[in-house]
Amino acid sequence: MLCPKCNGKMPTIMYGSIYVERCVECRGLWFDLLELEHMAAIEGSEAIDIGSEELGKRFRDVDDIDCPHCSSPMLKMVDSRQPHIWYEGCPSCFGVFFDAGEFRDYKEKTVLDFFRDLFAKERM
Repeated sequence: MLCPKCNGKMPTIMYGSIYVERCVECRGLWFDLLELEHMAAIEGSEAIDIGSEELGKRFRDVDDIDCPHCSSPMLKMVDSRQPHIWYEGCPSCFGVFFDAGEFRDYKEKTVLDFFRDLFAKERM
């Protein structure tokens, strides 16, 4: 599988009993249907997100991407609990792509996140 953001290779990694794909270049993460929910429920699973937030920010503006699994155009998504987290979701196979640092942020809800959410800009 190739990364939808940078076309880097995305080998499969395992945490617990769940397999996800991680880009060797931009460190983005691909979750197939329901893998995100299962992975988020596992304590310590944020360790799979090894990319820095700075690296992730370089690729966040790459918006018009196709699903690396089924080639459908992906949709821009916002986490309703933390609207400062933007990611891409596939309307066909229901996979999701997180830029580096976003999965760690997704798993943590902090006081800083509360203030980020108050001032989160709308994604176009």
